Amino acid sequence: MPEEDLVDIKFRLYDGSDLGPFRYSSTSTVDMLKQRIVSDWPKGKTIIPKAASEVKLINSGKILENNKTVGQCKMPFGDNGSGVIIMHVVVQPSLAKTKTEKKIDDSPRKIVCSCSIM
Repeated sequence: MPEEDLVDIKFRLYDGSDLGPFRYSSTSTVDMLKQRIVSDWPKGKTIIPKAASEVKLINSGKILENNKTVGQCKMPFGDNGSGVIIMHVVVQPSLAKTKTEKKIDDSPRKIVCSCSIM
């Protein structure tokens, strides 16, 4: 594989720490990047993605689609000088899981008022 087909990508996590840089082929898909992020997620973080579907990647202010390749997402402008592309990582746990974890108490509440009238 020619050297120009390889792209260095660093992933910026929610707390400002970085994962990588890693070298990818320009034909690698965004879904492949997400799977790598989940498998290499640092231990000890408070937020941990359980699946690639819980991860969103943002580059140059755009959320990247799973079926796009690194080459399609790479912006020709905005080079930060180091040649490394920085993508921001957002973790969104699935909605179904969030609803089952929360217990919603919809029972009516009794309001007690201790008012004194003079």
